[in-house]
Amino acid sequence: MSLDSVLLGFEVALQPVNLVYVFVGVFIGTVIGVLPGLGPTATIALLLPLTYTMDPATAVIMLAGIYYGSMYGGTITSVLLQLPGEAASVVTTIDGHQMALQGRAGPALGIAAIGSFIGGTVSIIGLMAFAPLLSDVALSFGPPEYTALTLLGLLLVTYLGTRSTAKSLVSAGFGLFLASVGQDPVSGTTRFTFDSIALTGGLEFVAVVMGLFGIGEILHDLERAGGATMTSTRVGRLWPTVRDWAQARGAIMRGSVVGFALGVIPGGGGLISSLASYAIEKRRARQPERFGKGAIEGVAGPETANNAAATSTFIPLLTLGIPSNVVVALLFGALLIQGITPGPQLITTHPEIFWGVIASMFVGNLMLLLLNIPLIGVFVQILRLRASVLGAITVVVSVLGVYSVNNNPFDMWVVLGSAVAGYLMRKTGFPPGPLVLAFILGPIMERSFRQSLIMSDGHLSIFATRPTSAAILALAVVLLGWSTLKGARKPWQRLRAPAGG
Repeated sequence: MSLDSVLLGFEVALQPVNLVYVFVGVFIGTVIGVLPGLGPTATIALLLPLTYTMDPATAVIMLAGIYYGSMYGGTITSVLLQLPGEAASVVTTIDGHQMALQGRAGPALGIAAIGSFIGGTVSIIGLMAFAPLLSDVALSFGPPEYTALTLLGLLLVTYLGTRSTAKSLVSAGFGLFLASVGQDPVSGTTRFTFDSIALTGGLEFVAVVMGLFGIGEILHDLERAGGATMTSTRVGRLWPTVRDWAQARGAIMRGSVVGFALGVIPGGGGLISSLASYAIEKRRARQPERFGKGAIEGVAGPETANNAAATSTFIPLLTLGIPSNVVVALLFGALLIQGITPGPQLITTHPEIFWGVIASMFVGNLMLLLLNIPLIGVFVQILRLRASVLGAITVVVSVLGVYSVNNNPFDMWVVLGSAVAGYLMRKTGFPPGPLVLAFILGPIMERSFRQSLIMSDGHLSIFATRPTSAAILALAVVLLGWSTLKGARKPWQRLRAPAGG
């Protein structure tokens, strides 16, 4: 990291148009974080068509703002209604809502906003420091290393990011199948097109994603919500007391480190980071019985960690070209649509995007702090929106957005099929996230795998003889073995339980 690079980043981030889109991104992110169920994944999927006419740096700056902005917004409903607006805010409900019941909703929201800003800032500094180093290492990667890395990324996301490993692997396998529809990348022959000209170019990424997450998510949420209207709760004084800060500052510092470290791991993300932070704070506490009854550390640590993680998830994307979770995978797709491939070459071929996005995160976090402290009462009023009205508007925007990409009526059928699939997957417990990641990483993995076989005259030994790819594959084997053993122990434990009882 050099001073010139950082200055270039702020030069890009502080351009008037980018400042506007940073604000738009974090504001939309906060709003959709407040609305339970919608989330950053569906929102970014819905807005992808709007980014086609934007400058690539501006597009990613706005979409990234939606991502980390949603982490702030999810805190509001977690504290006031015990209803997490975003998955990463689940842990905040434990102590945050108890504080609200005690008339201390304001300090809970205030310390969450301050902790989130500190965690995001610490993570941005780490991103500036470590991303260029990792990018230099990644320049030595060849096709075997990328094959191993994409395989490991898929395994990590399916194993760490979801409850059922088996269902996640099935979802990822279906995503790999969908990615293979169209022309073979080497021979050019068509695959799984069923003689349809419309399928020759493969399935449109935006149509698949908007169906799975945009419309599919809305259908599922409408069924659960039943069109109910949520009411707001009184917030009161926002600023934490000196005693609150004394109790929370250690949790904020530890949460920053935990969030940054776990956010880099594919599949880690905000939820795992916030869970880890909460566990650490409860273990360290002199009075652990306070947790679950309104301990401010139980709000400060997890909120700091999930915002730090939201920033550090950009490290594998920008340096290796590997999206670490579903939201980042959508950002990966947004760059691909713009003709830019994320990876180790990004820092040299498009430094304005690499450093501009990083610098914009600092600006965005500052905007979020200024937005969340005085405007929490305004954001709470958004909860009065009826879910059925919001859903109807979103579906119309989704369909129009997909059609505007290629003006292709066939994409409407893809959206419809993806929406039905997304709804059924949620109903049956199959996570759609691994499907999208596999759909994006599948072509990269296939191309790298076949290039590796060409390099080795068809011998698979190339993956074992190259130290880096061998180490990555060994880690993948260990992960699979651990998952298999863990799954095999559960039925055995259930069989032994009656005898032991």
